[in-house]
Amino acid sequence: MKRAPDPHHRHRFPAEIISHAVWLYHTFCLSFRDVELMLAERGIKVSYETIRRWCVRPDLRQPAAATPAEAG
Repeated sequence: MKRAPDPHHRHRFPAEIISHAVWLYHTFCLSFRDVELMLAERGIKVSYETIRRWCVRPDLRQPAAATPAEAG
């Protein structure tokens, strides 16, 4: 059985960093520069343009939360 391709393959940063940056951007409606600053406070040097590229790729986006109508 073939494994599903890893969407984070060939990225400079680990999948946890990419996922966290994408999650911050989409969950809290932050700007790319705000996410860049938040990661910089944790010692992760990444440009806002890289974060933008991660956030516009559909295979790296977080799954949408279920709305109350869909949940029950």
